[in-house]
Amino acid sequence: MSRADQSAPCFLDQSCGGWFKDRDPTVPHDHLTVNWVEGAEIVYIGKANNIRRRLHEFAKFGEGRKIGHWGGRLIWQLEESPKLLVAWKETPGFDPASVETDLIAQFHAAYGQPPFANDPHRLGS
Repeated sequence: MSRADQSAPCFLDQSCGGWFKDRDPTVPHDHLTVNWVEGAEIVYIGKANNIRRRLHEFAKFGEGRKIGHWGGRLIWQLEESPKLLVAWKETPGFDPASVETDLIAQFHAAYGQPPFANDPHRLGS
């Protein structure tokens, strides 16, 4: 996912994302700020074996429904989340997880950290 606007982001106090296993997907503003990658257009890199299903799950999560996949959850604390752009790369013959790992590594090499909404287990670090 990417954003066309390169201005500073506005973070929402509460995520609109669905709760999973009674856990609130909201994270504190200081964690969002630490994870923000200044100057990067890309805010999340994900993978999917079925792009339609994955995007449908992602949208349902953003509508507040319980989904068992929290990947990219920080997206839903961006005020501009409805304006984000989705792009995909077809990778026939390649393992989606390997492609995702490679793309995140390329991003990390360029910016010194993963995209904003990747690696949520490292929030604030």
